[in-house]
Amino acid sequence: MRTILEVQKQLLPDLMDVLKKRYTILRQIMLSDVIGRRTLANSMQMTERVLRAETDLLKAQGLIEIDSAGMKISEAGHELLQQLEPVAKELFGLSELEERIKQAYGLQKVVVVPGDSDISPFAKRELGRAGAKALGNIMSDNDVVAVTGGSTTAEVAEQLTPPTSLKGVWFVPARGGLGESLEIQANTIASTMAKRVGAQYKLLHVPDLLSDHAYESLIQDPSVQEILQLIRKSRIVIHGIGDAVEMARRRKLATEIIDELQEQGAVSESFGYYFNDQGEVVHTMLTLGMRLQDIERTDVVIGIAGGKSKAAAIHSVLRFGQEDILIIDEAAAEVIVAEME
Repeated sequence: MRTILEVQKQLLPDLMDVLKKRYTILRQIMLSDVIGRRTLANSMQMTERVLRAETDLLKAQGLIEIDSAGMKISEAGHELLQQLEPVAKELFGLSELEERIKQAYGLQKVVVVPGDSDISPFAKRELGRAGAKALGNIMSDNDVVAVTGGSTTAEVAEQLTPPTSLKGVWFVPARGGLGESLEIQANTIASTMAKRVGAQYKLLHVPDLLSDHAYESLIQDPSVQEILQLIRKSRIVIHGIGDAVEMARRRKLATEIIDELQEQGAVSESFGYYFNDQGEVVHTMLTLGMRLQDIERTDVVIGIAGGKSKAAAIHSVLRFGQEDILIIDEAAAEVIVAEME
């Protein structure tokens, strides 16, 4: 397939540009459910006149439907996108990015989706779709799945679809998370994922950041101990990756702690741990939930993040060395690969 694409790129470069453009339009309509022409034109930095010509063609081919509410993808459009997915990865150069990152960090699987989540909500939705697909492919009966909070893992939850048959699966938050916006709390995401796939869930109703006294009190609580035992049985963990300073500020950590993180070279945050660019832990939050030793005992760790601004943080967590599957976007992947050269 790669050889054919290379030949086409040389002989028919204009055709490849058209294919890229129409694939991107179709994919963004699919990710949006329903979208207006003006909104889509703005997101693609294209004039409405040019977009109208393209969408009229896609409608004529039966790939999209257009009504007063906007544009939506048809069943034929869905099928075409699925067939084009491997071709598109070659077309956009994503397969090469995936392979280079996979080899550099010793990962089982890398998925790179088109776009930049920093500037495109469509890219973040595509991350969620890829994350949901990866999770669905590895879940099996009686699994315990731990999930962290964050906007990207929340998107994964929204994109999950019920499996054909799955029994005895539990979803749990990887750690406490009260204090963040409700929709991106780990508890909310774990319950949403469970409902999406018809599984069970347990919640951990404790704050994200604890004082010594609160920690010692809560750790003795029988109901907290029960959920912690289940969390530590997790076979799969799916987690987001955050910029260290951004996450510290979001959690309203004291200014002196943020200054200390910067002095220690903290680059990323995940699971309540802050890592430097070598993947070494430089700061640990006092929180209830998964510990490093629990993460090391799991069978599959899925990291998911996107945006050019997250590249350094993703690299940092990869250096920690516990990831098995990585799902990122094109913008982050390009920066990571450029740093290898």
